Amino acid sequence: MNKEVWVCGLGAISSIGLNAEDNFRSLSQGHSGVSYPEFLHTIHKQDLPVCEIKQTNESLAALSGMKIDLPRTVYLSAIAATEALQHSGLSAHDETLRFGFISGNTLGGMDTTEFFYNEFLQDVRQGRLKDVVHHECGSVTDLVAKHIGIRHFVTTLSTACSSSANAILHGSRMIRHGLLDVVIAGGADALCRFTLNGFNTLMILDSEPCKPFDENRKGLNLGEGAGYVVLVSDAVRQKYQLTALAKVSGYANANDAFHQTASSPEGKGNYMAMEQALHMSGLRTEDINYINAHGTGTANNDSSEGLAIDRLFGDHVPLVSSTKGHTGHTLGACGGLEAVYCCFSLMHDAVYPNLRHQNKIQEHSFSPVRVFSRDHPIHHVMSNSFGFGGNCTSLIFSKANH
Repeated sequence: MNKEVWVCGLGAISSIGLNAEDNFRSLSQGHSGVSYPEFLHTIHKQDLPVCEIKQTNESLAALSGMKIDLPRTVYLSAIAATEALQHSGLSAHDETLRFGFISGNTLGGMDTTEFFYNEFLQDVRQGRLKDVVHHECGSVTDLVAKHIGIRHFVTTLSTACSSSANAILHGSRMIRHGLLDVVIAGGADALCRFTLNGFNTLMILDSEPCKPFDENRKGLNLGEGAGYVVLVSDAVRQKYQLTALAKVSGYANANDAFHQTASSPEGKGNYMAMEQALHMSGLRTEDINYINAHGTGTANNDSSEGLAIDRLFGDHVPLVSSTKGHTGHTLGACGGLEAVYCCFSLMHDAVYPNLRHQNKIQEHSFSPVRVFSRDHPIHHVMSNSFGFGGNCTSLIFSKANH
C-alpha cells in the first residue's frame, strides 16, 4: 500500500489576507498585520498592538455563508476550510470517499461567552444563553464540519500553540493507516479579551510590533486567523487526477514537560520533535532548505528554539525565519496557517522575511532571513509549532515532484 500523503488544497485567512493567495502576496511584499484593535473590546486598545482581521463578525459571517451570532472562530475556520476544499476540487458530498475534518483551536466560543458575562454581571436575569452554548472548542469544529458537509470523522485538538500542527499530524497518520481518504486539517483562533489579558499577565506581550529572533526582542503580538490543508492518499490523488501541491514527508510530536507556559531553556522538546520528524522523513539535515520557525518573539521561545536548531543541524543550519512578525501569534491556528505558507514556499521556491530583525541572538549560530527571496531552490521545508506545556510539533513538507 502506498502510504504517501499529499497536500492538494490550501485555505487561509489572517490579518494580512482574506484568502491563501492574498496571504502569500502579503508575505512576499513584507506586509505586516500589526495594528491596534478596532473590533476587539478591550481596555488595551491604545497600548497593546495585535494582528486583527479588519472585518466585523457580520462581514465574516457573510463571507463564510453562515448565520450571524456565532463565535468569531467559527467564521474564520469555515472560510479557510471551505477555501481549501474548493481549491482541491473535491466535494465533501462524494459518497465514495471517507472524509475527515480535524481542526485545532484554543478559544472555542469564549468571545461570545464574554458578551454573555458582561450582561449577566449587570443583572443575573440578563444575557443570552445562546452566547454560551458554543463555548467549548469542539463546538467550533462541529459547526464547521456540518456547514461543509463532513460526517465520517470529526474531531478537535487543543494543545495550545501546536493544535493545528497536531491536526495535520493526526490527519496524515489516519490517511497513512488507511482509515480516511481525505482530511481537511488545520485550525483557527480569534482574538478575545481573556486571551489578551492572560498573555499580558504572563508579561510576554510586546507593546510594539514584535521582532522574533532579535537579541532585543520583548515579546509577542497576538493575532487571529485560520489555515487548513487538504490531505489525500496517493490513491485518491491518482483517481481524481488532483494537483499535488506538496507532500507530507515527516512529522513528530514531543513534550519536554518543563513548565506550564515555557519551553526548557535548552529546547529539549523542540529538539526531539525536529529530530524525530527528520528521522521519519528519511532526510538528512542538509536536505532541509528552509525552517518556518515557531519564533514568537519571546525571550524563552526564541532562545530555546534556536539552541535546538543549532544542536540538530550543526554546520548545516538552513535558512530560517518566523512569519509571526506578519501575522502575530495566532495560537491554535499558527500551525495550519504556517503549513499553508510552507506549501507556497515549496511551490514558488520562496523564503519569507523575518520582519524587524536587527541584531542576532548572541547564543545562536544563525541569523534569520530578513528579505523575501526566490533565489534558492526549496525542496524540503520544516515547520515548527511549539505550545504551552512543552507540547512541540514539527512537520516536514516536500516539493510535490521531488
